[in-house]
Amino acid sequence: MAESERKAFKDWFDKDAAKLLAGQFKRVHKTFDEKRFAQLAGAGLQKLEFNDRIRQFSDAMAATLPMPYPKAIAVVVNSLPAAQTNCDDSISDGWLQWPVGQFIADHGLDHPQISLPAMIELTQRFSAEFAVRPFVERYPDYMFEQMLALAHHENPHVRRWCSEGTRTRLPWGKKLFALIDDPSPVWPILDVLKDDPELYVRRSVANNINDLAKDHPKQVITTCKAWSTGGGADRAWLIRHGLRTLIKDGDRGALALLGYSKPQGLLANLTVSPKTIAVGQAVTLSLALKNTSAKKQQLMLDYVVHYIRKNAVVNAKVFKWKAVTINANSTVVFEKQHPMKVTTVRALYPGVHRLDIQVNGECLASGEFKLTS
Repeated sequence: MAESERKAFKDWFDKDAAKLLAGQFKRVHKTFDEKRFAQLAGAGLQKLEFNDRIRQFSDAMAATLPMPYPKAIAVVVNSLPAAQTNCDDSISDGWLQWPVGQFIADHGLDHPQISLPAMIELTQRFSAEFAVRPFVERYPDYMFEQMLALAHHENPHVRRWCSEGTRTRLPWGKKLFALIDDPSPVWPILDVLKDDPELYVRRSVANNINDLAKDHPKQVITTCKAWSTGGGADRAWLIRHGLRTLIKDGDRGALALLGYSKPQGLLANLTVSPKTIAVGQAVTLSLALKNTSAKKQQLMLDYVVHYIRKNAVVNAKVFKWKAVTINANSTVVFEKQHPMKVTTVRALYPGVHRLDIQVNGECLASGEFKLTS
């Protein structure tokens, strides 16, 4: 495991991984051709990106396991390692089983009654959140009936799977467009899981809600408002985390639900320095907030960077700053550095970049700086 964690991500599935997985199948199926599997799975891997490697491993399983599919998946399930006992969503745990989910999705779709138990076993070792998505698409009534029941399962990995597998916009996963249009089948599952004893599960519920909020904000706010009644600190955290994108977007309904109303009598003064920086350097935001009203105010403080993109296109990105309480007739001063570094997800282009201060969804002050290459 330690060796796999030191590898580049796409190199997790290399010839050594093919041999390990072949050995896993061989231990429970003595006539399994592990050499052929390793050859098929490991052929030309340097030319393949991560997802294509997973598919190649799945194809190698189909070519070497006893077929038809019910026989093959029985071998695979019997070969799985011991179930995880910890509640850790690290993708490195059980990473070798990743192609198993792909195999189920590729070859088990015509056998939902056989594939469902296999996915339940798999998700206790690694994850079946990607494998289940085509089943949710083809057999929505059957799958939601089963997953609603499984939301009460004794194993937290299975309960989490019921939420992760039904996320409409799961990262790396296929979008579930039917649920994007109508998420009503998801809500009963989330309602069961919202007070799960494991944070590992509740975090998934919050992420599911955050996905739903991108397409159905009013429905999410209505549901979270109902959930906020009678819930404790854990449920309050779940609601806050589930509304995070709406909060960043300054959605008034989400902000009001968390106790943040429109600022009253609030004056903001922003200073951005230095006025010119090079890529790799940082600007300092100095913000003075003066509450001229006679009441203290709960404030959600964010800032927006308007990045210059190619062809002078501007792209706004909201960054969290802090939540504060400002007393009546008082002034508070905050300071923060914002680095302008190139990352794997954001290229930087020279030009004048605007900064906005967003308080409870309201833009109260702006500044700018020039970025040079």
